Amino acid sequence: MPDRIEIRARATALRASFEAAGAQLVETDILQPAEVLLDLYGEDIRGRAYVTSDAMRGEQMLRPDFTVPVVQMHMAHGAEPARYTYSGEVFRRQEDDPERANEYTQVGYEVFDRENPIEADAEVFAVIKNALGNQPLRAATGDIGILRAAVEGLQTTERRKAALRRHIWRPRRFRALIDRYAGRADVPAARLALLAAEDPFAAAGPEIGLRSRSEVEARIQALREDAAAEPLAPREVALIDAILSVRETLPNALEQLRDIAVDLPAISASVEGLSRRMKALEKRGIDVTTLDFEASYGRTSMEYYDGFVFGFHAASRPDLPAVATGGRYDALCRVLGQGRVIPAVGGVIRPDLLIALEAGK
Repeated sequence: MPDRIEIRARATALRASFEAAGAQLVETDILQPAEVLLDLYGEDIRGRAYVTSDAMRGEQMLRPDFTVPVVQMHMAHGAEPARYTYSGEVFRRQEDDPERANEYTQVGYEVFDRENPIEADAEVFAVIKNALGNQPLRAATGDIGILRAAVEGLQTTERRKAALRRHIWRPRRFRALIDRYAGRADVPAARLALLAAEDPFAAAGPEIGLRSRSEVEARIQALREDAAAEPLAPREVALIDAILSVRETLPNALEQLRDIAVDLPAISASVEGLSRRMKALEKRGIDVTTLDFEASYGRTSMEYYDGFVFGFHAASRPDLPAVATGGRYDALCRVLGQGRVIPAVGGVIRPDLLIALEAGK
């Protein structure tokens, strides 16, 4: 991999190109308060964060990315609309692959604009793509909002919808829940016995652990209500499966999703948003006829993404992480804005990977 001086030089050049596109340069602290941030990152990032304790400030963490602290900064005192750029190191533990870096540089471009979020999506994608130069990278796009809308359209309990929403970013858990709610999965014998018991606490022994008896009772009641709920209709499960299987060039994916929307109207607005985004990308010179769209793309990345997502990957180096990634995170702004809401989208580039690819390494 390139040395730090080379990486910093490339990061400075990328940041300058983002400033030329209208972004304001900002800085964030390397050490961030952990209490709020750990709840906002995905399960993967939470498990890989470097966390420490400070006697005066409580739990602190080395920043695992820039987006959350930039959103905090903007929601506290940012003007509208706003464009920001930044560069610096982020830190993530690597417990499974010692070859992957646990400290590397990101350069980012973020747009906060309530007037036309679709145009902002296209702007961020195009600005990131242009900054990557002529490297033969495969661009992949997706839209988490379509799957979220599909979940909202299911004819089932609100508790089940909430569980599915929570696990959209955990594909295996999401699939297990769909199978369970559809009656496809066997209920564990221990759970059946628990639900059938007239007094579940009769042979429970002394109370230990962090949960109170009332919390356990509430959980058992929730399980009983779920067991009594009607299973998901096979037709609805088939529609979810159809959405998740969409993997095509963007125009063809749009047609497939429009066909699905005929039977699942809840996704219609999101699908039409995808259509408008495709036109916005075309206006910025993007060849959408060769642009990949995967309905499941982005489901194993940051949990704060809730709409458009994208990534640029080196086809010749499938072992490498994405050279650039990004997406829309309106819900994150809603959480951190304390009542103030503004749509936002952004992306980051890893200059170390870009330099390595250019050198043929």
